[in-house]
Amino acid sequence: MRYLKPPLTLEAQADQLLQRGMVGDRSAIIGRLEAVSYYRLSGYWYPFREPNPADPQTLLDTFRPGTTFDEVWARYVFDRHLRLLVMDAIERIEVTVRTRLAYQHAHRYGPFAYATDPTSLPGCKWPEWVDFLATLKRETGRSKDIFAKHFNTKYGDCHSCLPVWMAIEIMTFGSMLTFYRACHPDIRRLVAVPFGVHDTVVDSWLLALHTVRNTCAHHARLWNREWGTKPRVPDRDPVWHTPVVVGNDRTFGILTVCKWSLDRIAPQSRWPDRVRALLAGFPQVPTISMGFPPNWEQCPIWTPPAPAAPLPVPVTVAATVPVPAAASPPNSPMPGGPGVGHV
Repeated sequence: MRYLKPPLTLEAQADQLLQRGMVGDRSAIIGRLEAVSYYRLSGYWYPFREPNPADPQTLLDTFRPGTTFDEVWARYVFDRHLRLLVMDAIERIEVTVRTRLAYQHAHRYGPFAYATDPTSLPGCKWPEWVDFLATLKRETGRSKDIFAKHFNTKYGDCHSCLPVWMAIEIMTFGSMLTFYRACHPDIRRLVAVPFGVHDTVVDSWLLALHTVRNTCAHHARLWNREWGTKPRVPDRDPVWHTPVVVGNDRTFGILTVCKWSLDRIAPQSRWPDRVRALLAGFPQVPTISMGFPPNWEQCPIWTPPAPAAPLPVPVTVAATVPVPAAASPPNSPMPGGPGVGHV
């Protein structure tokens, strides 16, 4: 079948929506369509289309009575804010993984082993290792980072690749995930420590977040999407199952993975409060389409921590001698611990 639909002017697009039953001011609709395309917005008015009485599996082009353009636009604006929130959480998770991954690999194998010694990445076969290095070489070649240019200028006569702590900053999320999966199981376990779950769970979370990150980066619809790449839910931890079952095929599962992770790697973050504020600011957006159970706030992962009890006021204050902070042992797996460096 040939595609024969012609392009429509903004005015014709607005008229078509009004003719199909959408309620709104024509000039305001035209203004919105000039900023956000008809086709992009169609994903947000899709749930408002009338069902086909002759075929319940299909929808008509007409809208349910009372459908307003303002309501459709509100869902679009909500989704835009949601993408920014999710990207903020993924950034923190990604940076933590990059930091720990480079640290552990460098201390076990040295700065350049990832590119010179295939045994330092036992999780990939020779052809996969060669492909990984070729991809990283292209990413390095595209990089405009000053540190890469400085290293190549100063040390390029002896080294054809960057130290792993530099290379990790140039890798795309996909390359970083390939690197993580190729590492020795001991390194993967150490990287996963601050997340408080098994490294195989972290692996599935990173794969799912990679998909979500790409969706957000392309400004695609997030809020009611059904995810094909699903994060693994910890089987034996009851907080993921009682009294609320956390599903993994909708955005609520992704948000819960982010909440769990940030509680451990950035406990001072106000991210959960911002999620609640966003939901409260758009009460007309149905959270059930995002996979939120009706009682989601009873989920222990989402339960706000109880406020700390106030300290007793001392009757007298004795002079104290400052105690210096303990330094990290020289051979510790990771100095600082979770949360350091995040704001």
